[in-house]
Amino acid sequence: MKNWWKSGAPWIWLNGGAVTISMIMVFGLLLLILVRGFGAFWPHPVFETVYELPGQDPVPVVGELRRSETLTAQAIRETGIPIPEEQLVVTRHLIKMGNRDVTGRDFGYFIDDFLEEWRYPKDMAVLERREWGDFYGTPVRLFEDGRVVAEGEALWSEFQTRVRRANDLFDEIRSIERGAIGNVNFALERVRLDRRRAELRGTLTEQLEAQLQERREHLQADYAVLETRLNELYREVARDTILMRAADGREVTIRLADIVKAWQPNQMSLPAKIGFYVDDFVGFIFGYPREANTEGGIFPAIFGTVVMVLVMSIIVTPFGVLAAIYLREYAKQGPLLKTIRISVYNLAGVPSIVFGVFGLGFFVYLTGGAIDRAFYPEALPAPTFGTPGLFWASLTLALLTLPVVIVSTEEGLARIPSTIREGSLALGATKGETLWKVVVPLATPAMMTGLILAIARAAGEVAPLMLVGVVKLAPTLPIDGNFPFIHLERKIMHLGFHIYDVGFQSPHAEAAEQLVYATALILVLLIVVLNLTAITIRNHLREKYRAESD
Repeated sequence: MKNWWKSGAPWIWLNGGAVTISMIMVFGLLLLILVRGFGAFWPHPVFETVYELPGQDPVPVVGELRRSETLTAQAIRETGIPIPEEQLVVTRHLIKMGNRDVTGRDFGYFIDDFLEEWRYPKDMAVLERREWGDFYGTPVRLFEDGRVVAEGEALWSEFQTRVRRANDLFDEIRSIERGAIGNVNFALERVRLDRRRAELRGTLTEQLEAQLQERREHLQADYAVLETRLNELYREVARDTILMRAADGREVTIRLADIVKAWQPNQMSLPAKIGFYVDDFVGFIFGYPREANTEGGIFPAIFGTVVMVLVMSIIVTPFGVLAAIYLREYAKQGPLLKTIRISVYNLAGVPSIVFGVFGLGFFVYLTGGAIDRAFYPEALPAPTFGTPGLFWASLTLALLTLPVVIVSTEEGLARIPSTIREGSLALGATKGETLWKVVVPLATPAMMTGLILAIARAAGEVAPLMLVGVVKLAPTLPIDGNFPFIHLERKIMHLGFHIYDVGFQSPHAEAAEQLVYATALILVLLIVVLNLTAITIRNHLREKYRAESD
């Protein structure tokens, strides 16, 4: 036994066990996110039953089973619910009931002992609405301008047709509001800033004033045309309504303009459920958030995360590589260089929120304020770059990940054998030619490794971004068709902050639970895709320069 310990085998087994446990935990977490995230889009069956507590009136319940849990009977007794003394455990169900505008709550806990038999009516429908969450009930009549157009067996097919029509009209409305009208407002603001700029410079002539007025009138005419079309669309989309009967018998009239989609899960076949699942997942990826981010899609958050990571990569790569080349190849070895290296290593251990505070103070207020005063005085007091935005968020993350790129690049340069340098110099190349044409290309895979680590960390950071450019809901994307097309001053959404906001700031925690898992799954997949892209590029470069060296 003593020789076995001296051989080092126990430490090998200990390390192997630790790695195994870590991998099991990581894959277990990923599996949990995968199951909960992908399960959010499956059309679950809807049941109806009656909940009757002793001494209280029966309460009809309609909804989806979200989860069940077993608790001690004593814990339930403490809430005031009468549970027999001989009973030790109780099963409790969390049911998504929807109908928040009718009952005042989306979810509710119900004790299994007081629930009657669950029934699954075929005509039970689920309506996903733009506001007030889902509605569960039975369709009664379909109206057009107050006139009944369908009921009974013909109701559902006609209802689905008119829901698709309402969604097409709604998409056109959003396209005009976010696209055409947004472009007109952007152009009007440019006219105002051009006039203000001319006033500040003393170049506002009558001719320029007339030109600006002509541009303004032309844009206002375009706006009037779009506004007329919008009013027509709003009248058309408000034409149809449906009468729904809730679980307690109350009848509620719902505009088809407020319905995103409708389905009857208890009648759906497996292929229909798969088709619904795919459509719902695609809508989640490419849709826009609603209801304080607890409903709808996450496309702005995905777009903002990708753009921010790309801008960060463009900034951090040249600075990190050049700094590493100078420290390794040109700087004189001595106490000063050792101090710089220690500072770089320590910089990697600084909490990320400190970088956020630094970015807010130095980049946003100091640098951004100076840029506004120098280049955008016509926009003041409204800041252009003197406010958190995409560029400052990317720059802060570049500073945060800079030590990773420097250290990785330095290690790559150090692994290049000295014989390669000496051979290049012996053939007559200068030190600069040797560095840039021989050494740096061979160290490129190490540089890409540093960039991969930087991307992985930057994509998941949240704390500093809350201070320097990421918001709960960004009204516009940072890239559009208006010059200069990439708007670095705009605020963005981010998947990490979206998860934090929905999970911890949402007024409806139960409703947001599945959305948190789904968004976390997309964030993990996005990081994997970004890393795989960088790894593919690194491997290609490694094979390329290996073939050239052979």
